[in-house]
Amino acid sequence: MRRRKPEAGSKLFPHRQHNFLMIVPFKMGPTELLSLLFLLASLSSTAAHPQCRDFYPPFEEGNLRFCTQYSDFGCCVAERDGELESLADTIWREVSGELEPDCRNFLQDVLCLECSPYAAHLFNAEGKSRDAWTDFPGLCTGYCLDFHEKCSAVLPFLTNKQTLLNASAVSGDEFCEAQQIDDIDYCFPSVYYSEEFNEEVRAGKIGSGEDCLCLEEFANGLLNPLAVTHANDNTHRLYVAEQSGRIHVFLRDGSYLDEPFLDIQDLVHVTSRRGDERGLLGLAFHPDYRTNRMFYIHYTTLLDGDLQVRISELRSFANDPNRADPLSERVLIEVDQPASNHNGGSIFFAPDGYLYISLGDGGNAGDPFGEYGNGLNITTFLGKILRIDVDRREGFLPYGIPSDNPFAGWELEDAFPEIFAYGARNMWRCSVDRGHQETGDGMGRIFCGDVGQDKFEEIDIVVNGGNYGWRAMEGFECYDDDLCNPEFLGANYVDPIHAYPHSVGKSVTGGHVYRGCLYPHLRGRYIYGDYWTGRLFRLDDSSGEWVNTEICLGTKDICTGDLWNYFPINILSFGEDEAGELYMAVTDSASSTNDGGKIFRFVDPNKRGNPSECQINEVPVPIFGSISDFQPSNQELLDCPNQCPDLYETMTKKRFCKSYYAIVATVNKMTNYNDGTRLVISDINVLRKRSYVRSLKRTDELLLSRQSAICSCPDVQVGKTYFFLGNYRFNDGGKFALNIKSVVREYHWYLDLKLSRWLNANLCTKS
Repeated sequence: MRRRKPEAGSKLFPHRQHNFLMIVPFKMGPTELLSLLFLLASLSSTAAHPQCRDFYPPFEEGNLRFCTQYSDFGCCVAERDGELESLADTIWREVSGELEPDCRNFLQDVLCLECSPYAAHLFNAEGKSRDAWTDFPGLCTGYCLDFHEKCSAVLPFLTNKQTLLNASAVSGDEFCEAQQIDDIDYCFPSVYYSEEFNEEVRAGKIGSGEDCLCLEEFANGLLNPLAVTHANDNTHRLYVAEQSGRIHVFLRDGSYLDEPFLDIQDLVHVTSRRGDERGLLGLAFHPDYRTNRMFYIHYTTLLDGDLQVRISELRSFANDPNRADPLSERVLIEVDQPASNHNGGSIFFAPDGYLYISLGDGGNAGDPFGEYGNGLNITTFLGKILRIDVDRREGFLPYGIPSDNPFAGWELEDAFPEIFAYGARNMWRCSVDRGHQETGDGMGRIFCGDVGQDKFEEIDIVVNGGNYGWRAMEGFECYDDDLCNPEFLGANYVDPIHAYPHSVGKSVTGGHVYRGCLYPHLRGRYIYGDYWTGRLFRLDDSSGEWVNTEICLGTKDICTGDLWNYFPINILSFGEDEAGELYMAVTDSASSTNDGGKIFRFVDPNKRGNPSECQINEVPVPIFGSISDFQPSNQELLDCPNQCPDLYETMTKKRFCKSYYAIVATVNKMTNYNDGTRLVISDINVLRKRSYVRSLKRTDELLLSRQSAICSCPDVQVGKTYFFLGNYRFNDGGKFALNIKSVVREYHWYLDLKLSRWLNANLCTKS
């Protein structure tokens, strides 16, 4: 079925104020026009956001024949478009004899709303439980009455809701009232006349570079999950290693095998102490795992009471691909660990087929071992990235030495030939770039996050023979002035691609370059985080130099349905699945016995790849034993008070005087991050602040704490002026903060009277 072209005087006319052709099959009279203008005037304050009915963002199809107006950016693949066309033809054959010709165009419009980039809103799905969804889209009143007059006979083919069918039998007015969606700003066709809505569509399609992300919970109830990876065997299973010594197998839908893939808790040494850096730290599968069933682990153990880091090879059972044989362990490397911390932990294969291993500098603080520490000492494995060939043995070694390792066959006999790069402090989480999907650009780049000492955290690209400077350097600055010279750094010294100070975060967790199919705007960006603060960042070199941007998280009206806009604060690790989609492992308390560990998958709510192009050909794997389904956890993890102390009456003299600052300011911008919501404020009037609190700038920032933000306490809006009575964070570079105990109230003249009495009386002179 094809839409006929509009003729002169026809009731069909195109609307081209946006990126797609909009068909409005009715003439607007004065009443409808006034209603539309009133509606459009109200849209300026609406938080518009394109979203499909599955809560994922729209995509570019470019090959729709029936719903052509949504080809550039919508929610239907070509296959679904064909199904809708067939459905329209079937309906029309059933009822066409009793309907006006214009009904054919109404029918097409209504069926195609499933493909609209605002389908979630049109079908009342945004932020609603599934029982609140409608199977019939929300129509604006004028359009709805016209539709009902000419096309009511098709309704039994379009909805199963008996309430709608009963209302239709009464009158058009009854039907149009019954079908109205909760948020009438999104009714069809008026939604497409809003410049704000159309701008959101354009921004989603192109990407702004500052788009906020959402998270989808994949797994929970884990004991400090430190490694998330896949076997590259086309089964698309995900393997998660817990710090205590267990590895679990997860299937694509989040279900998991009840029996662990591997359980070596009897070998792994770790305590329940929060922040213990020992345990099962890394997991990697051989590039030919599908045929040889070999994988590799990185863990700490005790040997005669002494702590060691051990790198071992194991195999999975031939008759059960979801279980490993613990008796197949072949120890490759053991390294004495002088302290309990800084054990490294990353283990991975690169495109060259060799196994890479990151080891920390031995622990304690400041790399105090020897004249210049372990990091710069090429006669120890500590503070290094090692590279070995696991497919052959060399002499007495259980592995081979790649011939192009920087110290392979070196004239200094004491230099370890396994060393690939040195000068590392404690590289926590390394990854290999898969490269651009078409050109291969970036393939094989090794990114590592190196945890800093006193001042800086850094991201490095690790190269053959690279010297990363520790303990001479920390970030871009000298740490040990005696070593910060060419003798210890030399020509092979490599600067970080990025370093950030401890006012931003205190323990980097290295991430991955996103190369998946689902989210085009993320491709080529390196995504990482900070364990201590729970902040997320991305690095982008598309401009020719590395640019770092903090990643914001969408508000609740964007991250709807099963999507999250916050997560437990400790970022333990990142990982990717076989399709290149990105995951993050987090916990609310980093202890090997705490079951608060979760795995989240990143979601870009602005645009996704075409689902028909992102299909996965999954090789089935036999399952023996029981499987448990994924059970999502409650998103409201925090205790929220019944009422926030934001009323004038709750602002006592004691609270006023004990606060760090009292200001009146206008909110210009609000952005949600995992540590809270940042408020950009201006027109600041400082009523009172303590002398040791820094001065406020003309335009400054307030941090609404994570608990306050999630509890929606208080309900702050952009453009309004508020009175703020709050806290101050000295250890984060001096931040003005708001928490549950802060007082925030929309500014009112009554407040001036109350405060002026206190200020004039010098009420707080003792503070």
